[in-house]
Amino acid sequence: MEIRAEGVQAVLGGSQILKGVDLLAGQKELVGVIGPNGSGKSTLLKCIYRVLKPTGGAVYLDGKRLEGYSYKQSARQAAVLAQHNYYNFDFSVQDVVMMGRAPHKRALERDNARDYQIVAQALETVGMSAFAQRSFSTLSGGEQQRVILARALAQDTPCLILDEPTNHLDIKYQLQLMDIVKGLDRTVIAAIHDLNIAAMYCDRLYAVRNGTVVKAGTPGEVLTREFIREVYEVDAQVFHDPEGQLHILYRPGAQGSGQSGPGEHGK
Repeated sequence: MEIRAEGVQAVLGGSQILKGVDLLAGQKELVGVIGPNGSGKSTLLKCIYRVLKPTGGAVYLDGKRLEGYSYKQSARQAAVLAQHNYYNFDFSVQDVVMMGRAPHKRALERDNARDYQIVAQALETVGMSAFAQRSFSTLSGGEQQRVILARALAQDTPCLILDEPTNHLDIKYQLQLMDIVKGLDRTVIAAIHDLNIAAMYCDRLYAVRNGTVVKAGTPGEVLTREFIREVYEVDAQVFHDPEGQLHILYRPGAQGSGQSGPGEHGK
């Protein structure tokens, strides 16, 4: 699936958050949306997965305007994994993942063998099969987020939207989650606050600042020392390790004149 945003604008509380954003996620690409706190990353994603309605511009799924789909139809095209919060669902892990099958079912339709097969496969994909009958509320934060990812996978969509899904997870679970996502055979758009995670996993990046795209390209093209200084107002060393992986090393005490610091790569 291809997802395209053209001139997307959004006004919230009388403030214009998005000022005409263009974005393209091609077939089976992992596209990252980066930018400092308050830049509009999450607002853009909410416009794509229909929590918010753009006040201007349009979003297209495989060339068809988003509003041309019913909400159930668009839920069959794109699943969402949002920021992790500790949930207290009083359901089994299997029941939580089964919720992802809702867009494919009629009202009051019972779960069938195909649904259980898809749920089992989703749990296997995220490494949580052994937890199927556990109470969801007893799991750790990283385990819960993997189950929520499995719920999104159970929607059986060609596209996945990640709205800063690793923001509150330990590094082990951040890498674990992104490894799973990278291995999926589908189009992914992810808002990412950690630039090293973005460099490690994304095929292309869109950098958003003050509601506009200020730079787009591969991680190597976007994540330069000059870009990081200009957009995030911190000094950093950008280098490749012997295996060719791009890394960003922030310099303590070398912040610019703005308020954002090395750890504030926000929403």
